[in-house]
Amino acid sequence: MSEPPQCCICLDEFSSPASLPCGHCFCLACIGEYWRIHGACQCPLCKAFFPTRPQLTTDQTSHAGAPHEEATVPLKAGEVPCDFCPAKRRAVKSCIECMASYCAAHLEPHYRNEDLGRHLLISVVKNLEDSVCRLHGKQLNRFCRSDQTCICSMCAETDHRGHHIISINKEAAKKKVKLKRMRAKLQQAIQDRLIKVEKIKLSADLNGDDPRQTWAQTKERAGHLEEEISELQTRKAELEQLLQTDDSVYFLQRFLHTATSCG
Repeated sequence: MSEPPQCCICLDEFSSPASLPCGHCFCLACIGEYWRIHGACQCPLCKAFFPTRPQLTTDQTSHAGAPHEEATVPLKAGEVPCDFCPAKRRAVKSCIECMASYCAAHLEPHYRNEDLGRHLLISVVKNLEDSVCRLHGKQLNRFCRSDQTCICSMCAETDHRGHHIISINKEAAKKKVKLKRMRAKLQQAIQDRLIKVEKIKLSADLNGDDPRQTWAQTKERAGHLEEEISELQTRKAELEQLLQTDDSVYFLQRFLHTATSCG
């Protein structure tokens, strides 16, 4: 038995196979990504160059059931749903120009259409609007340490030229180390107050004064400490939640507020 034909880019069975004018066939998403990354319409196999983007037609018959099968798979933690799927399939790309996230099926027009093919596609992000520079409309992928703000590549060449700039992911990693130290300090502060509460209650039991007066004083002192413990635990929970954030831009945008409130 012969094995099913495979796309030479992804080395897997064809998904929405698209034929080029030269005759070679690839997955629509594979050839679309290939052209987008390389910035030119060229066949990966024979190197045929196409001055204008060819109109790609696909054969959907062999994969008609694929979207339905994918729709039955529930989203995992951290995955972003497609903005156009009633069944909310997993998004595979986000588009900066369209300000939307797409599953593999709904992303196909961005690979098939010449105008949509010029749009900037990025890795899926949960908070798409907050991940785009409001001034230049480009992805926020850098961090200005001089001004403590997320910026895009054009910001780095204009308003932030000459500033101390590093990648978003690198800065997020640095800030997470700092957050972990803050979390440890909060945990120690909680533990110290818990010990004080136990000591206050124990000293009240050993005191020979009027039990009612002693208990009232103990309750008041312990109550203040327990309020502090509750506030510290709330702050610690906020840090725990922020540390679980995978989106570096969203993490950095939330960091300053959280760090200030926990300071």
